[in-house]
Amino acid sequence: MKLACITGASSGIGKEFAYLLSDLEYDLILVGRNTDALHEIANNVAVRCKCITCDLSDEKSCVKLGRKLRQYPLDIMINNAGFGELGEFTETKLKNDINMINVNIKAVHILTKAVLPGFIQRDRGYIMNVASSAGLLPGGPYMSTYYATKAYVTSLTTAIHGELRDLKSNVHISMLCPGPVDTNFNNVANVKFALSGIPADYCAYYALCKMFTGKLTIIPTFTMKAGVFGSRFLPRQVLAFMTGHQQKKKTDNI
Repeated sequence: MKLACITGASSGIGKEFAYLLSDLEYDLILVGRNTDALHEIANNVAVRCKCITCDLSDEKSCVKLGRKLRQYPLDIMINNAGFGELGEFTETKLKNDINMINVNIKAVHILTKAVLPGFIQRDRGYIMNVASSAGLLPGGPYMSTYYATKAYVTSLTTAIHGELRDLKSNVHISMLCPGPVDTNFNNVANVKFALSGIPADYCAYYALCKMFTGKLTIIPTFTMKAGVFGSRFLPRQVLAFMTGHQQKKKTDNI
């Protein structure tokens, strides 16, 4: 039996991960807030599925979920749930910021910490934390909280990768850092990207292919790879200004 857990599985990239892994004959643990959407996926795959309704913005619920996941011999853990919001830092609602921090940071941290010891004990498996190309940049004016949360994810994942390497472990951890993807993220964040998005199914397929090779940083498109590489040669303030300029265009169109 092969078993994979996906958070944020009810739509977007998470949903595509579910279908792709089911094609690879992984049984699934699907986590999300939309119970009906989770069960719809479960009804459309030929593998065993366990659907867990969970609000990952609630810390106690995350801890409870982490305890539950420890009971399963997971082969793959994908921390996919996350969201963003466009707007000036002084204008966005604190409640939304805190919820974003809870989902994008706390949930990833809690669940990774919960399942990683089991992976290490079994000495096999893959963990993928879905970050963003935003997490590879120094900051993003007008999406400041989102950029900061994704920087946390890339930093945490990179550090754990180093620890696993020192352990000579056969457990692999990776971070998916795409640019725009055609999902409901855009509607939730109230944003329209300057670059055209890639299909969610392609993003998920590419990510799994690279994850299985043990790659740490997964960037699906050449444009984003080039942008991230070029950013290494620019001062942080210049990068922040350029990013802010692009984000500001989006706020003008709201």
